[in-house]
Amino acid sequence: MKFNLDPGKLTGVTSDEAAKKLESEGYNELPSSKSGNFLTIAIGVIKEPMFLLLVACGTLYMILGDIQEGLMLLSFVFFIMGIEFYQEKKTEKALDALRDLASPRALVLRDGMEIRIPGREVVTGDILILQEGDRVPADATVLSSVSLLADESLLTGESVPVRKQDWDGSITEAHPGGDDLPFVYSGSMIVQGSGFARVSATGINTEIGKIGKALGEVTEEPTRLKKEMGKLVKWLAVSGIIMCLGVIVVYSLTRGDLLKGFLAGITLAMAMLPEEFPVVLTIFMALGAWRMSKKNTLTRKPSAIETLGSATILCTDKTGTLTLNKMTVRQLFNGEELFFIDKEKELPEAFHRVAEYGILASQAKPFDPMEKAITHLGEQFLRGTEHLDHEWEMIREYPLTKELLSMSRAYSDRQTGKRSIAAKGAPEAIFDLCHLPEDTRQKFVGAIGEMAGKGLRVLGVAMAPITSDDLPEHQHDFDFEFLGLIGLSDPIRPEVSDAVAECYRAGIRVIMITGDYPVTAMNIAGEIGLKNPDECITGQELKIMTEEELCTKIRTVNVFARVIPEQKLLLVNALKKNGEIVAMTGDGINDAPALKTAHIGIAMGEKGTDVAREASSLVLLDDNFSSIVAGAAMGRRIFDNLQKALGYIFAIHVPIAGLSLIPIFLLDLPLILWPVHIVFLELIIDPACSMIFEAEEAEKNVMNRPPRDIHERFFGMKKIFISCLQGAGILAFVMGIYLYSYHTGHSEGQIRAMAFTTLIVANIAVILSNRSWTRSILEVLVVRNKAAMWVIGGAVIFMFLIMNIPFLLKLFLFEQIGTKDTLVCIAAGLLTVVWFELYKAIKFFRKK
Repeated sequence: MKFNLDPGKLTGVTSDEAAKKLESEGYNELPSSKSGNFLTIAIGVIKEPMFLLLVACGTLYMILGDIQEGLMLLSFVFFIMGIEFYQEKKTEKALDALRDLASPRALVLRDGMEIRIPGREVVTGDILILQEGDRVPADATVLSSVSLLADESLLTGESVPVRKQDWDGSITEAHPGGDDLPFVYSGSMIVQGSGFARVSATGINTEIGKIGKALGEVTEEPTRLKKEMGKLVKWLAVSGIIMCLGVIVVYSLTRGDLLKGFLAGITLAMAMLPEEFPVVLTIFMALGAWRMSKKNTLTRKPSAIETLGSATILCTDKTGTLTLNKMTVRQLFNGEELFFIDKEKELPEAFHRVAEYGILASQAKPFDPMEKAITHLGEQFLRGTEHLDHEWEMIREYPLTKELLSMSRAYSDRQTGKRSIAAKGAPEAIFDLCHLPEDTRQKFVGAIGEMAGKGLRVLGVAMAPITSDDLPEHQHDFDFEFLGLIGLSDPIRPEVSDAVAECYRAGIRVIMITGDYPVTAMNIAGEIGLKNPDECITGQELKIMTEEELCTKIRTVNVFARVIPEQKLLLVNALKKNGEIVAMTGDGINDAPALKTAHIGIAMGEKGTDVAREASSLVLLDDNFSSIVAGAAMGRRIFDNLQKALGYIFAIHVPIAGLSLIPIFLLDLPLILWPVHIVFLELIIDPACSMIFEAEEAEKNVMNRPPRDIHERFFGMKKIFISCLQGAGILAFVMGIYLYSYHTGHSEGQIRAMAFTTLIVANIAVILSNRSWTRSILEVLVVRNKAAMWVIGGAVIFMFLIMNIPFLLKLFLFEQIGTKDTLVCIAAGLLTVVWFELYKAIKFFRKK
């Protein structure tokens, strides 16, 4: 069979040509805001309260005549800028990688082969393969099409789709809008049909580029976590300002020194200022999304990371998600007998027509896995026979519709002039086309049941001779003859059973939704380990079911078969009404409402349409079920680590604020902390929050515990209380060393050095202890964390230099202490986490 179709002769550009064009023309993208350079980041730092406080402190030291300390404080601004710059670039790099993944994918012909590439890599001359549900990546000229309709509302404002026709070689230019034009435009959506188009313009040269319509991201409403964080930051900031003013007044009145009173007040403000909270949240979400992309899950909405830990239901498609989406023809039925294809070398003559017309009813260059399998069957068994020798020319295609789940293609034999039409589709639709009597249908239904019982996907095949000159408008008007059935199998992904078991351990119920037959669906449900695999609800039953009935039955039923995409929305709403947190997968245009309504919409990255991706919260890059589970585990890890980071921030700020405040109200006692000490602590705290905890591995029980209550506060009063208790423990030990050194006759510089050394050791201990709220500090030390090694190692080395270099001793207002005192400080610092370690151990044994 040789198809006289122009698309078959198209090859597109070569890979080398594409690379040269990318270099000369640039990427197919609109200009976006430039990445933050050092100056931009510096301006951002200048606006931050911590910078203003550092400048104020430095200026006050200059006024007091402490030039060295003033300059040192001001120089710390550059350290902070360096940290900000590193974090900004790391976040930016992660976001750039995500942006590339989020870029609409384009199916093109390169070197004569179909490949899917990022939309930004499309070049002029590329041949686009347009399919229903695709976003057009560039302006292009339609070369060949079937029933092609495009929604150009983004460009014209008109919501009615426009009809496209093939280019006749004469029209050179036209504006968007209006029917029967041979051009498609970047940003428009293919809503019906398919076709091939040659790219004529990319990037800023497209129509959308010319009119300057930005296709930037929609500004997301602040997430629940962000709002909660905002309230907490405001509360702490207001408290800090009030206490700062109180310290200035009390210090000035009791010690008679207004300037030093200001320094003491600013020190407290720096100690209490929760500037890490928003920074940590931003970095965790950006790098968390990047980490999830490494697990083949692209995060489109940050709120999805928050919600993942609370998901109780995971609704998944079968084909391509639970299965490999690599269909093979396993069985044929010719109306009389079944033939099982295993490793047979020959196909009996009695089954040749079923295979031949199955191929004719498929695309010449198929994209659909089932059509590829049927075409492969022909290549395997019919090559060299008369069934593939006809020079067929396709004269019309009747596409599949919601009303009739079959498609037909009419052909003319260029040698004999004989015309015929081939149809394939759902067996019920083929029975309908062939007007089969009820008794004949029942005979064939038995064959369908036998094939479906083996987990096969069943398609019917029919043909009809074309006798009249004019082709009818509808498939029903042909006199079709039923030829037989084709049974195809899609093997289950080998890792799915383990992933389903992991979901159940994590308290996540898995529901399979498929358009396949109930018998096939239940067969696969049993194989992958779904609960209650023998219970199934069909799409027809859903139609007549009341909402109350559905809400009751969906509590136990985990298999839904013969479901159309629109019915997914019914299932989502029923589950939500039952109080479940729903994650739903989908790939088609009609899946978009369900994806948007679900708490977590998960679109397919490979086979999914752009409409589905745009409606989703997450995109599954490899369409693999186990990637959803890996994404859920990663979401829980991100959430856990964010809680650890915020717990650490609370724990360490309590002693810093306490040490800044307590000596103010105790006359004749030296102050422990001045701005220089706070800045040094911030150089440990910031990287600890944003690097150490973000890089921490997941807890062992991350997928062995029930989902988190969606209404539970992210950082409730219990966690705040425990974190503050950690901080209070550190404060008590540091004050104990402070009072011990004061009463044993140490000098003011030595008292400060001993208290500060204890605080640094306690800080390091609390970082290590808070790396896990379930494992002991000894278990944590075994788990490698590069960021922890660098930050803690840097702090230890820098502390050693401070205590041994005279210039730094003077700068930090310290005096050298002996080995015995140093060991006492180290012991006291390490003892601060003993009670928390006991708390974790008791909690662990209680759970056991």
